Amino acid sequence: MNQSETAVIQQSFSGDEFSVVAFDEPADIAIINTCTVTDNGDSDCRRLVNKAIRANPDVKIALIGCQAQTQKEKLLAWPNVRWVVGNQRKMDLASVLKEFDQLEPALVTPAITREAFTIDHPGIDAEHTRANIKIQDGCDFFCSFCEIPYARGRARSRVFSDILNECRKLAAAGYKEIILTGINIGTYSFEKYTMLDVINAIEQIEGLERIRISSIEPTTVAYPLIEKMAGTTKLCRYLHIPLQSGDDDVLKAMERKYDSSAFFGFIRRAQRAVPEICIGTDVIVGFPGETEAQFNNTYERLLEGPVHYFHVFSYSDRYLAKARNFTDKVPSHVISKRSERLRDLSQRKRRVYHESLLGTPQKVLFEEQKDGYWTGLTDHYVRTFVKAGEDLSNQLRDVKFNHIHKAGVEGEIVK
Repeated sequence: MNQSETAVIQQSFSGDEFSVVAFDEPADIAIINTCTVTDNGDSDCRRLVNKAIRANPDVKIALIGCQAQTQKEKLLAWPNVRWVVGNQRKMDLASVLKEFDQLEPALVTPAITREAFTIDHPGIDAEHTRANIKIQDGCDFFCSFCEIPYARGRARSRVFSDILNECRKLAAAGYKEIILTGINIGTYSFEKYTMLDVINAIEQIEGLERIRISSIEPTTVAYPLIEKMAGTTKLCRYLHIPLQSGDDDVLKAMERKYDSSAFFGFIRRAQRAVPEICIGTDVIVGFPGETEAQFNNTYERLLEGPVHYFHVFSYSDRYLAKARNFTDKVPSHVISKRSERLRDLSQRKRRVYHESLLGTPQKVLFEEQKDGYWTGLTDHYVRTFVKAGEDLSNQLRDVKFNHIHKAGVEGEIVK
C-alpha cells in the first residue's frame, strides 16, 4: 500500500518546480511516508529522519501518512520537520508543500472522509517490474490490536473507472503484472461493482498478463473469486490471508470475525479448487494473555494446515488500539522464543512447497540480474533463479524447476 502511494506521490512532483532525487542524496526537502502498523514502523521513521539530516543538515522534512495521522504533535517536535501531513491530504502533497511554505512547522491532518476517491497520477515506479495499484482505503473492522481504522479512516473505495484508467496507463508503460492493494481490499464496493468486477475488467486490458491480490481478510474472500482463480484467468494462484492466531480464545480477544475452524476450512477448500495455489498468512505472537498452550494451538494449526509460509509479527502496543490497555502482557523473551519457532516452521513449510514444484514448468516474470542469476516470480509467488546469457528483464518466460535454491527455486528456460 505504501509503495503504491509513494510511487503516485513521486509522479505528482514531476514538473518544473521540483526534481526528485534518491533519498540518500542531498535535497532541499525529504519526504517520509510513515507506517504505524508495528513499533518497528515507528522507529524506522525516526531513523530515516536522522539519515536525511545527516545527508543535509538544512533539509526540510515532510512526514506524511499513518504515523503522521496518529502521532502528529510528537512528530512536529522532531528536528527539521516542517510538515506533518495526514492521510486525507498526503496524496496532494505537492500542493500542500506550496500552500504551507512558511517558516513555522505546519500540521495538516484534517479528518478523513468516507467518500469514494480518485488518484491523479499513475503509480509508475522505475525501480519495480510489478506495479501496485490502490483500489481501496480504510477499515471498519476495529480489531483490538490494530489502530489502522484511526490512522487510515473508515473503509472507502476507489472510483471503478479511475482504477481502469490507471491500469491502462500502467500497461502502456510496460507493466505486465499489477498488484491490487488496499487496507481491506475484499470490502471494495463502488456503486454496483465489487472486487471481482474490478478483476474481470482489468483482465480485458491488453498488455497486462497478471493480476495479483495483496493481503486480504479471510471473511471478505468470496468463493466466486476462488472459482475464477481455478479457471483460465490472469489472476495469480496466490492468496495471503491473515490468520493472526490459531487459538479461538485469542481470536475472540483480538475481535477477529472468524474462528480457526472457519479459517482453515476455507483455505482447504481453496487448495482443493486451485492446483498449486500458494497460501501465505500473518501471525501475531505474544498478544496479551497468550498462554503457552494457546501459542501451541497456533503452531499445530499452522503445522497441519495448507499454509506455505507465514509473516511472523511480535505483538506491540499501538497508541490507539484497545489491546494497549489489556493486562497480562507477554514478556519479550517469551515472544522472541515463540516467534523463532514459527519462523523456523515457516521456512520448512516453504521448502516443502518448493520441492512439490520441482520438475514442473512454470511461468516466471523476470525482474533483474543479480549474483549471476536472473531472478523473478511465478504467479504463485515463488522466487525463481535462472542462469541465462540473454536479457530477461520484464519478460514472462517458461521455466522448468530443477533444484532448490537457498532463496527459492533454480530452473532453466524452456525453449
